[in-house]
Amino acid sequence: MQKSLMVLTITFLSLTLAPAAPAVSLEFQSPFLRVKASSVQPSIEVLSVDSLGKNKLSVNPLRPAPRSQETFAVQREGQTVKYRLAGRPATAAPIWTFQFSPKAIRLRSSYSGDPPPPLVLTFDPHLDHATVLGTTNDDGSVRLPALLHLPDMGTFRVTSHTPDGLALGYDALRYPQEQHEKDYVRVTFPAATPDRPVVDYTLDVVAIHPERPGLAGDPRFDGFRRNWLNIFQLNPRLRVLANHAASDPCAFTVFMYSAMAAETPNLAPGLNAPDLIRQTLDRYLNGMKAYGMAGYTPNDPTTRYDYLDTYPSLLIAASDYVRGSNDTVWLKKNYAGLKDWAARMLAMDRSGTGLLEYPASGNSGTWTDGERILLRPANWWDTIGFGHQDAYSNAIAYHALEGMAAMARAAGQSEDEQLYGSRAERIRSVYYDTFYDPQTGVLAGWKSADGKLHDYYFTFVNGAAITYGLVPPEKGNLIMDRLLAELRSVGYSNFQYGLPGNLIPIRRDDYADVDPRFGGAKKEDGSDGFQIYENGGATACYAYFTLQALYKLGRAKEADAILFPMLRAFEEGGFQGRGPNGMTYDWKAWDGTPHGYEGLLVDGYEALLAVLSR
Repeated sequence: MQKSLMVLTITFLSLTLAPAAPAVSLEFQSPFLRVKASSVQPSIEVLSVDSLGKNKLSVNPLRPAPRSQETFAVQREGQTVKYRLAGRPATAAPIWTFQFSPKAIRLRSSYSGDPPPPLVLTFDPHLDHATVLGTTNDDGSVRLPALLHLPDMGTFRVTSHTPDGLALGYDALRYPQEQHEKDYVRVTFPAATPDRPVVDYTLDVVAIHPERPGLAGDPRFDGFRRNWLNIFQLNPRLRVLANHAASDPCAFTVFMYSAMAAETPNLAPGLNAPDLIRQTLDRYLNGMKAYGMAGYTPNDPTTRYDYLDTYPSLLIAASDYVRGSNDTVWLKKNYAGLKDWAARMLAMDRSGTGLLEYPASGNSGTWTDGERILLRPANWWDTIGFGHQDAYSNAIAYHALEGMAAMARAAGQSEDEQLYGSRAERIRSVYYDTFYDPQTGVLAGWKSADGKLHDYYFTFVNGAAITYGLVPPEKGNLIMDRLLAELRSVGYSNFQYGLPGNLIPIRRDDYADVDPRFGGAKKEDGSDGFQIYENGGATACYAYFTLQALYKLGRAKEADAILFPMLRAFEEGGFQGRGPNGMTYDWKAWDGTPHGYEGLLVDGYEALLAVLSR
């Protein structure tokens, strides 16, 4: 950033209105932020932020604030706006004061007999999936300091000089599709009270991302710098990291968050990204259920078993947290709970082969009755019939056991260290021979109970196995040769949309969802569902593993050919929002037609982690 950008003046715009309408329009803009204060009440009508200072400020994600029943006098002095109740003398302390500068907003509330209203910001998640990141209270409020992050836009660091544990009110809700205009993310700045007569807040524009030589000043990495934090979305009602602020928490994705948290600079004084991981882990250690765990949705017959990747994910996240924080006090306090997770995971080796096995057979034709899902499959890819011996889940289980051995060592549990190390080696010793498909030259997705390999050129399965060291480099290169050749053969090159999880259609009898909306097919070969959602749809989700595998093998040119179009799409907000067909951009057909439903799915932003491997 050139120094000259840091001293640009604020532009103030005012509208001259007729005497009958004395309202004043107050708008301030710099390369880093655009804000418009209300002319009738203490609220903000427009809020846009660009953490990189490049004037990307066209989107205003705020919904209009409800009109107050009170009448207010509004006074402006340069870059400051003051609000008093109508009829109060000009010498009375303003109940709210907003002060704007090129990279900051300062808010001050005063109590002098008149109770000020809180300042409420209500974000439209269909324009931007805002989130607050910090330490939560039991009611979902977030203690300061905290971050207010607007994906694809930028970040405010929120601090205060006010003592006594000030916290931001925080809530988010997602309504059914037909009522999505009601969706919201709401952030409340409490006002002054008799017990706390002055309250202040500072919102500083910040760009938080790892610094690496060669990244600064290179516009190709703007999407990396702007959106590094996108993977962190805090659900206020459950107080854990989730798909987004109003969406489901998924225990089987926590290891993605922890991998990026380990590389994230300090968020604010006294607040680090690993704190978000610890807070989430504590909720699960205390018994909270999430999607992918039996019992999360009561009376749901399709989720009778914990997904095979659930406990590996939680254990990897714990290992990442302990390694990054050196918090041995937390480790020793929670070691029994972590050991219980490990035991649950190892109990999935039901036949003693060394590999985890999902209780469902994975046999073709066992997932539906032709009209409905009978059972959800083994992992995150929950519409594809992963069952029995699941190659993806066993790859991350191997990594989890390595991490569990390290935690046992740090906790002084030498026998456990030996146990987990030996169980990891058992997976490694049989993994390649179990899943390698000589007919395709790549690793299959799963081996069903009837002994059949189910292979659809899964990009993420092969990438994860190479990334975590289950495939030696010489074999990894041969696998990548075949996978990239198939990628060219099927004609996929629109890497700005991410990567398909599988390169050929999933047959109908291997797909667990009959709904065409989610890739369900009527044709036996699955071709009529292909490119829709998990049936070969393009997504940033899990693209990290393919990128990381290529970089690990020294194939940077091939990895860059995928990464840089994705980085451009990240910078352009290409994985967030709703398309003309009413579906969202977290999943797309190969021509870019949206087929997603989350609006923003944080898992895709793990792809940014691969930048650090270049």
